[in-house]
Amino acid sequence: MTPTSHPRLLACLDGEVADRPPIWFMRQAGRSLPEYRLLREKAPDFIAFCLNPEMAAEATLQPVRRFNFDAAIVFADILLIPLALGQKVWFEAGEGPRLGELPEMSRLRDGIAQVEEMLAPVGETLRRVRAELDPSRALIGFAGGPWTVATYMLEGRGGDRAAARATAFSQPELVDGIIDVLVEASAIYLAMQVRAGAQVLQLFESWAELLPEDLFERLVSRPHARIVARLRELGVDVPVIGFPRGAGALVEEYAFVAKVNCIGLDVQASAAVGRRLQANGWAIQGALDPLLLRAGGAAMETRVRQLLDQWGLGPYIFNLGHGILPDTPLAHIEQVVRLVSEP
Repeated sequence: MTPTSHPRLLACLDGEVADRPPIWFMRQAGRSLPEYRLLREKAPDFIAFCLNPEMAAEATLQPVRRFNFDAAIVFADILLIPLALGQKVWFEAGEGPRLGELPEMSRLRDGIAQVEEMLAPVGETLRRVRAELDPSRALIGFAGGPWTVATYMLEGRGGDRAAARATAFSQPELVDGIIDVLVEASAIYLAMQVRAGAQVLQLFESWAELLPEDLFERLVSRPHARIVARLRELGVDVPVIGFPRGAGALVEEYAFVAKVNCIGLDVQASAAVGRRLQANGWAIQGALDPLLLRAGGAAMETRVRQLLDQWGLGPYIFNLGHGILPDTPLAHIEQVVRLVSEP
């Protein structure tokens, strides 16, 4: 790829259409890279790794060095916010995140005041990355969507989210209170990331699926809109990418309500939906299936070209419909980058 003086990703988010879309991949830093696995061995646990600016900055930069992506996304985790709010968070090897008992609502509210201080190492990571990253590459900050983070806080681990959805119906005041705390905490955290060098922000609502329309608006669309509004109140003017994974037919409603600048599309998104979003003024991002990236071959190449054909006139950011799977062959990632880079 030939660097440009202005980051290609930012130009796309401004509505410009260039000779090719910018490309980066969700979870581009991490377990698929051998250099990451070697680095990870040096940290006592995953939380310590995320909050070590030297290690996290190196993890952030590794995929950009290897694949020449158009953007780096800060290496962190969506569950750092519950940790900062006072809920115990740890990671079980081979099993994923675990969270302790949900604190009282008053303690969660009080925890908002310590979010910026507790997560200051993420800001330092961003400053280190920005100092080393080529100016032609954009730097992305992120936070988990409030509903996705709330599901972990309520259930204490990953799962099918059934218990969290049931709680949203049976104890709406509790869930709405958690969402309120997470909206404010996320806005403060994201504003700090921008001050530290982030040029784009993404909200990862990884568990937007299986929500009826009214609950989707209550737990996903409106909280995202509130985060965007709060960021603007805090003087943050960088573009925001909203990724409501699993939104399905509700993704267009989400776009109009959430007021983000770009819509992340998952693997189910149709060509027509993407084109309508583009026609209505949004940049779009996605939606290559991570399983297809792992599989590779002619089917992968065909799908990459199809996505470029249907949305490439833009504004379109080439990305996955979710994160890179850990066992994805690196040659497949390299092949996609080459295909997107072709004139």
